[in-house]
Amino acid sequence: MKTKDFFGKFLSGYLWGNLLAMAVVVAALCFGVKYGLELYTHHGEGVKVPDLSKMRFREAELLLESDGLFIMVSDSGYNKRLPADCILTQTPGAGTYVKKGHVIYVSVNSPSSPSFAMPDIVDNCSYREAEAKLSALGFKLLEPKYVNGEQDWVYGILSRGRNISTGDVVSVEHPLTLIVGNGMYDNESDDIERVEPEYRSEYSQEEIDEFEEIPELKGLY
Repeated sequence: MKTKDFFGKFLSGYLWGNLLAMAVVVAALCFGVKYGLELYTHHGEGVKVPDLSKMRFREAELLLESDGLFIMVSDSGYNKRLPADCILTQTPGAGTYVKKGHVIYVSVNSPSSPSFAMPDIVDNCSYREAEAKLSALGFKLLEPKYVNGEQDWVYGILSRGRNISTGDVVSVEHPLTLIVGNGMYDNESDDIERVEPEYRSEYSQEEIDEFEEIPELKGLY
């Protein structure tokens, strides 16, 4: 093939027509994907999530349904100052923009305070360890009551004047008092002075002196 014929193919209108057609197809695909996805995902469109705090669950459900959103309970809590079944928290938060059909997860207020079985604390851990375990469960601790014993060692638990044992179910609304050692011990037995017993005879000294004169009785009295 001559050099002139070789380079002449690059100047062919048929070649450049095919290249132009391919470029148009690629551009059309890019345009279609970009705007097609935006149309499919409703890009730029959103619904502002309302504030559901302290609303009753049914009230919040109706409000979200009117905006094309859904609600689902993910957790529960307890606040004695709020009525049962009202919303405590929500995710996503109020003011967030989401697409229609999005699910809003909420936690609702429980009708009663939670109760827990008392963990194995008595005579098994220090005051610091017991405080951490009970606080994590939601219990409120009052000032500890100190007794003679090992420093900061837990010897008992009181709730409303009653001794609490391991496994007892107690409401978190009832504060607890820990009975803790103060580092002092009872050593009264070491301070007792030993006294040798004093023997008292039923005979007088004069009678004893007379008995001493009898060989068989000497030394018995």
